[in-house]
Amino acid sequence: MRYRLAAGLGIAASSTAALAQSPYAAVNDSGDTAWLLTCSALILFAAIPGFAFYYGGQVKRRIFHSLLTQIAIIAAVVSLLWVAIGYTLAFGFVSNGWIGAGNAAMLKELGSLRAATRIPESTFVLFELGFALLGPIIMLGAWAGRARLSWAICFTAIWSLLIYAPVAHWVWGGGWMASLGVIDFAGGSVVHLTAGISAIVIALLMGKGIAFRESGVTPPPRSPATTLAGAGLIWLGWFGMVGGSALAATDDASSAIINMHMASCTAALTWIAMERIFLGKISLSGFASGLLSGLITISSAALFVSPLAAMLIGPAGALCCYSFARLLKAKFQIDDTLNIFALHGVGGAVGMICAGIFTSSQMGGTGLPEDVSVWTAFGVQLLCVTVIALYGAVVSALASLAVSLFLPMRVSEKEERDADLTAE
Repeated sequence: MRYRLAAGLGIAASSTAALAQSPYAAVNDSGDTAWLLTCSALILFAAIPGFAFYYGGQVKRRIFHSLLTQIAIIAAVVSLLWVAIGYTLAFGFVSNGWIGAGNAAMLKELGSLRAATRIPESTFVLFELGFALLGPIIMLGAWAGRARLSWAICFTAIWSLLIYAPVAHWVWGGGWMASLGVIDFAGGSVVHLTAGISAIVIALLMGKGIAFRESGVTPPPRSPATTLAGAGLIWLGWFGMVGGSALAATDDASSAIINMHMASCTAALTWIAMERIFLGKISLSGFASGLLSGLITISSAALFVSPLAAMLIGPAGALCCYSFARLLKAKFQIDDTLNIFALHGVGGAVGMICAGIFTSSQMGGTGLPEDVSVWTAFGVQLLCVTVIALYGAVVSALASLAVSLFLPMRVSEKEERDADLTAE
């Protein structure tokens, strides 16, 4: 039985200790292990560089160079923290349902196999590292051109331990949300909702960028082709995120990937249709944003819904993400530079709600447990989205302000005008 299916649908929620460590001796499956290693490589070397280019095509060249620097350093720092303590906080022995035990600190106590799988736990650690890296990297797009490098490094390091790891434990590590039966197959809440909520909180605390403050709009993309190329790499990386979340090289992996592909295609087409209606033209960057909104929205439900449902979830996510992106900047004048909240926060929340509805066998999904109704699943999903959003917002605000007591949050006006953020 797959770990995330068991935790997501509450099938093995009563066996919380087993979710953290397998008590039985089973045989390692070399095919499953090879598949997870491949998926890990897709996340690390396709999705993460993809976000760099997706962002880079939308900002000035020097800001792009600064983002590359931030992404590289933050990836290194969070990787070290994940092995040292992050993994055990997220996936260590289950004790109180809120945070993992310290048994796997520095990976000192790893099982030969991960519970309910046939892959080595070390392979699972590597695969989950990709998810742990994505959240901090995603957030960078909200404050591109404004944040000071030293502050960004410290804040994202703290974020990975105080927000990402606990939420991962609640949802995937056998924590209290898993015991409720929350459904999140590939990170709609754990990665995207947390990153999106934190991004808008920091954007509000940091204030508007000079260009946005003076013109009231975000500058147009510098290189839409680069943005689309980045989205293509992200698309490839999502094959690893979604396919690998089955934790086995089976039909489940391919089914989840098919649903992911259907949702991303319909979302991309919906986004450019909205552009045509409201702007009178379509754009490459719009297609890329629509594609990304579909990938994010389907993440929670990819394995559990039908292809038809995936084709509906994608447009639902695109419509909500596009509407929020326009509303936040045009109506509320919030400078979330690259629409991180609109895409990841809103998309992650919409995907979580859709997962609770479309997983039902009545909606063509794989089905909920016999004692769980659609309304119960919907309520659980809504509760978990609300709690994660509130927790992420409060802790992000406190952590960012605490770091800013020692390290300035924002670059100087001269540095921002010059868009030269590497010369701190």
